[in-house]
Amino acid sequence: MSDATALPAGGGGAVPLSRAAAACLSLLRIALGWVMLWAGLDRMFGLGMATPPERSVLSGASATAGYLGGVSGPAAPLFTAMAGNPVVDTLFVAGMLLCGLALVLGVTTLIAGLGAAVIFGMLWLTMIPLENNPVVDQHLFYALAGVLVAVSNPGRFLGIGAWWSRLPVVRSSRWLW
Repeated sequence: MSDATALPAGGGGAVPLSRAAAACLSLLRIALGWVMLWAGLDRMFGLGMATPPERSVLSGASATAGYLGGVSGPAAPLFTAMAGNPVVDTLFVAGMLLCGLALVLGVTTLIAGLGAAVIFGMLWLTMIPLENNPVVDQHLFYALAGVLVAVSNPGRFLGIGAWWSRLPVVRSSRWLW
């Protein structure tokens, strides 16, 4: 079976996947990427969905002050200390935009998937205690989807990952798949 339909395995081999499983993983990758890309674009430009234009980054607003400043729960001291920090703002918006774009395109899926897992894992921590369920909310699902994308390399199917993986720099640096 081709690399397009195989998961990496611990011993250096690959676990074969059906075309349907590869397609589902690829659709998961694209959906996760779009969630991130749209959130980053909305925060940057204030497209009026979650972020009104006057609260966009381009209008001078902080990407994190409003949300992180109002966090409660056991992790609140950590997150409120980050609220409004320009470095945190830049890392958050850049992470959302770059991870989202990489996932939609199917390139650097290892880095982008792990980045998504970290971002959504931290967002999940900001929600504790959860309102509707003691453990699980959508951020945890997104974080787990990020890990699955990172380990499965679904960019080779329904994306430009197959082309990307043939580039000399990517072939010599496996972490860029």
